[in-house]
Amino acid sequence: MLDLLPQELWSNLNATFLDPSCKSGVFLREIAKRLIKGLETEYPDLQERLDHIYKHQVYGIAITELTSLLSRRSLYCSKYPNSKYSVVRFDEPQGRIDYRQMERTWEAGRCKYCGVPKAVYDRYEGLESYAYEFIHP
Repeated sequence: MLDLLPQELWSNLNATFLDPSCKSGVFLREIAKRLIKGLETEYPDLQERLDHIYKHQVYGIAITELTSLLSRRSLYCSKYPNSKYSVVRFDEPQGRIDYRQMERTWEAGRCKYCGVPKAVYDRYEGLESYAYEFIHP
């Protein structure tokens, strides 16, 4: 999929990328790899380049807490990018890969935001029931 994008995109230091449903983080990692190569002339120092890319260009929204940790591990080489093991240091533990447990808002038996019937989620409480952050406020 990334091969279909214009090659000059990888040398644009203002381009931003969002994976709205991160799982393993591979998609964001592959974007970062291309930016690392493409921005070499703009940022000859590798650490400065990584800081710029990871803090200003690559973003993700994870669908579960586990996938947020996997994505961070794939992208930052650490599930907590504020740790000493991260290739880029952030002040906050999520870096630019966000995860928030979202709840649905039920109205007349359906979710107000995505329209899923409440009957679909009237089941065993231990089963997962993702509510995507980019749909549910």
